[in-house]
Amino acid sequence: MKTSAPSTALKVVQLTVISILFLSQNSATAQNHSWAVALGVTVVDGNSGPYSAIKPGDTILLQSGTRDQLLLRNCKGTAAQPVLVMNTGGVTQITTAGHYGISINNCRYLRFTGTGLPETKYGISIDKVNNGAGIGIGNFSSDIEVDHVSITNCSTEGIFAKTDPDCSFASVRDSFTMYNTSIHDNYIADVANEGMYIGSSYYTGITLHCNGKDTVVLPPVLDHIKVYNNIVKRTGWDGIQVSAAPKHCYIFNNTVEEDSQAGVPNQMSGIIMGGGSKCDCYNNLIKNGKGDGIEMHGLGGSKMYNNIIVNAGRSFVPNDMTQMKHGIFVSDATAMKDSSFYILFNDIINPKSDGIRFQSVKTKNNIIASNLIINPGNYSYNQTTRTSFTAKDAYIMLPDIASDVKQKNNFFTQQFSDAGISNTDFKVQTHSPLINKGYDCFCAVLTDFYGQRRQVGSLYDIGAVEYSGGSDTLLYTFDENTKVFPNPATNTITLQVTTSTLGKATVSIFNCSGILVLQQSITVTIPGEQIIPLEIKKLQRGLYTITVSNTATNSKVKFLKL
Repeated sequence: MKTSAPSTALKVVQLTVISILFLSQNSATAQNHSWAVALGVTVVDGNSGPYSAIKPGDTILLQSGTRDQLLLRNCKGTAAQPVLVMNTGGVTQITTAGHYGISINNCRYLRFTGTGLPETKYGISIDKVNNGAGIGIGNFSSDIEVDHVSITNCSTEGIFAKTDPDCSFASVRDSFTMYNTSIHDNYIADVANEGMYIGSSYYTGITLHCNGKDTVVLPPVLDHIKVYNNIVKRTGWDGIQVSAAPKHCYIFNNTVEEDSQAGVPNQMSGIIMGGGSKCDCYNNLIKNGKGDGIEMHGLGGSKMYNNIIVNAGRSFVPNDMTQMKHGIFVSDATAMKDSSFYILFNDIINPKSDGIRFQSVKTKNNIIASNLIINPGNYSYNQTTRTSFTAKDAYIMLPDIASDVKQKNNFFTQQFSDAGISNTDFKVQTHSPLINKGYDCFCAVLTDFYGQRRQVGSLYDIGAVEYSGGSDTLLYTFDENTKVFPNPATNTITLQVTTSTLGKATVSIFNCSGILVLQQSITVTIPGEQIIPLEIKKLQRGLYTITVSNTATNSKVKFLKL
């Protein structure tokens, strides 16, 4: 069996499925009973009252209409049979003067979803919380999924997810871990603080006054977190913040617009990976915010790639260039010695100050490669007084010469027109100087911002979007009718794919490091929908990528997002 990603010399057509396969211990999904929750009910408690008989696999149905806040407490499913909470009969709307719209308290293996009305994307709407967050996930909650919820007009966060330590010491790092948090396909707008606040900001410790004395404790961490396909607009503070997530952390396919409108210091970014985080951050669109586009204060070992960042910080006191904001900012806040950061294939357009400001000296062998950076504000700012730097440093600023950074095949320009990309969708045009000029790195970036196969020509292209060549045909199509099921899975999965080309093709499964772990050949004899069974019982639990390839055809690709 091969042990590496497919060679681009074969001109494979790859149709990549992001977050497509999450292997679990048991794939059973049987549901036992449905529980109706009327509009006047404010507490659903799995340990007491009328809902105490809720069991794994049960469904809690929220009646449509307008209701007050709702506390979900002590609702416990299993990995194989989570408890499902969803709207029924129409949109469930929550408006409250309380401290939360929805509180998920001491629950485990629970999915909270607004998919109860197929024709409505956001079947649960939290449209005003006067004194708190839209959704709070805490108090020892774990294995929680939140999706297809609209959250607007909250006085604090849109969604927060964390359990803070207290003087019982039951929720300190050695005693509790928050597992398998999945927040996806939500809409969050017009919230006073963070759009999402996930994990503790005090990774290195917090002081509690317990039993008459001050005690430093470590807050719990998150293991396996996915934040994807969310739209976040007009936040007072950071758009998306994830901290204390040291492994299996992925932030991707999100759109963040107009973050950091309150202008509060240290609370200004589109996406921030805080202390103790080790997250891959990719395929996000971040635009027109007052803060940095992306901030990284994590452990090292993270990849930031295929992001499009537009106008980061440009509207933050625009006439005062001393208050700097950057496209991507990297610090040493919790960086582990000799770890590495990888900043690859990003479009950074019109940042207020520097394109990338890299302030880590603890890390080694860092790579900043194949990025497109256009018109950083510091290029022309007061160059006569910056005796240690030149205008070119504004594209990638290394304030400390001790930083160990390899810079490869980045493209710098002051003029947008020089890059040869569209000013609407940022796609690469026919005669762009970005084509075939990227760095051939080892970083297993197989696709671009749009899900198209990365490396169509002889080399990678620079920037977030790979040039398609203009004449490619779509061979394999993943659309809204395409499925991979069951998902999560244990022993087997079935892949549904549509093709118009006959002959042999190959289905490949790669792990998060881009290593090929399973491969199977198929023969297509009749065009149209193909049903492909795959045996996956030998794979370990985790996140995988699936590709479908044909060595004879050079074609476009698309994402399937589950």
